[in-house]
Amino acid sequence: MTAQTTHTPSFAPLALDPAAEVERITAWMREKLRVDLRKRGLVLGLSGGIDSSLSAALAVRALGAKNVFALYMPENDSDPESLRLGRSVAETFGIDSVVEDIGPSLAAQGCYERRDAFIREAVPEYTTGWASKIVFENSMTTGGYNISSLVVRSPDGEMRKVRLPASAYLGIVAATNMKQRTRKQLEYYHADRLNFAVIGTPNRLEYDQGFFVKNGDGAADIKPIAHLYKSQVYQLAAYLGVPSEILSRPPTTDTYSLPQTQEEFYFALPYGKMDICLYGLENALPAKTVAEATGLKESDVELVWADIAAKRKVARYLHAQPLTMI
Repeated sequence: MTAQTTHTPSFAPLALDPAAEVERITAWMREKLRVDLRKRGLVLGLSGGIDSSLSAALAVRALGAKNVFALYMPENDSDPESLRLGRSVAETFGIDSVVEDIGPSLAAQGCYERRDAFIREAVPEYTTGWASKIVFENSMTTGGYNISSLVVRSPDGEMRKVRLPASAYLGIVAATNMKQRTRKQLEYYHADRLNFAVIGTPNRLEYDQGFFVKNGDGAADIKPIAHLYKSQVYQLAAYLGVPSEILSRPPTTDTYSLPQTQEEFYFALPYGKMDICLYGLENALPAKTVAEATGLKESDVELVWADIAAKRKVARYLHAQPLTMI
């Protein structure tokens, strides 16, 4: 079985004609770059994840490899696999690239020190050698509420999960958001020096529900896959020849020092079921139809829809332009 057929979704409305969709996206990219942005190429950060990998492949198809430039931006908490896989994408598509280690910059800004100070509000002994992540009990298990907790691992391997006071949660997130904003600063540095534009890589789930940092990974000049459901991202990535290791890698945030899935941190369900729930909501399908397609109960579908609505309220601020009196 080929990669392309492996990644064709079982829910028929989400299946694409990959060749036609790639042509549509790349034609749009060329038009926007030439007419609206007036830039000669594209810059993006390669994380080793599926979204940035597809964005890179589309950029090369649209403009040629010589007009695409990639950055790898590891930091102290990054999984080394992310750098290796990002490099494999650049090699696959012939993209020039550079490593920009942002760990020293983040340390100088106090990112790790500030984060750890907030963690110690809940775990006083937390220090060098410990690792952590934030996780959520989502609406599927809490009757409609998203409840955050901190998971820590001590140097001897003991795992502990604790509830966070609101101030500690906000402080940890605020410090962690420095990572995305520092990466974006470097993307724009390279874009400015090359007279290129910056690609944003959110898929439809992330764009719709605000799974990005304002003025961080949410900042970009062009977002070519924001209309694609996550399962459609996989279809196009397989069609364009993204390395198989990336196609089979579970989506992660690669933000905290402990491994963290996107479901743990943000989405109520794995992406395949989230896609169907979002499609059903956007196209006014009955909850029964969505339940049958996902294997969920109708009441669970209603909870997911309520969770999407709540996240969309947060996303309004993230998408909003600065307020002015002009």
